[in-house]
Amino acid sequence: MLATTAIKPFVLTRTLNAPRQLVWDVWTKADHLKNWFGPAHVEVISAKVDLRPGGLFHYGMKTPAGIMWGKWIFREIVAPEKLVVVVSFSDENQGLTRHPLAPTWPMQTLSTTTFVEKDGKTEMTLVWQPYEATAEEIATFDAGRPGMTQGWAGTMGSLDAYLAKIQN
Repeated sequence: MLATTAIKPFVLTRTLNAPRQLVWDVWTKADHLKNWFGPAHVEVISAKVDLRPGGLFHYGMKTPAGIMWGKWIFREIVAPEKLVVVVSFSDENQGLTRHPLAPTWPMQTLSTTTFVEKDGKTEMTLVWQPYEATAEEIATFDAGRPGMTQGWAGTMGSLDAYLAKIQN
């Protein structure tokens, strides 16, 4: 049974030292995503993007625990301002799977990322929450906030380093 209670989203705001169009490109093009996306010390081994409503970003990451697959289904695209995606773990064939290390993690989450240009930099805000989730999945998401904070910190560090590299 799906939960109907209010869900407190995970919110991440970061100022990136790059113009908004470049940040948008880095978030939406496979050639960029494969160079920075994912937690620290994780290698993206596959990245395919079909940037359109209903399209996918399907990716594979090599982790110490093995290969993990994931996908985004694009719901709303307002270039270069807003990206709304349904996020899930996946398999090599783009199927929907459970988190390989957390069986009660939500099957799907909803992520809304906005990009606002300010003085040549980009303020990025990501709002992430369970989507069509059970009460148990919502509780797992809530309990996972420290890990999400750590994982996103590593991902944002990789993004900062990649942006610095490609602008020099």
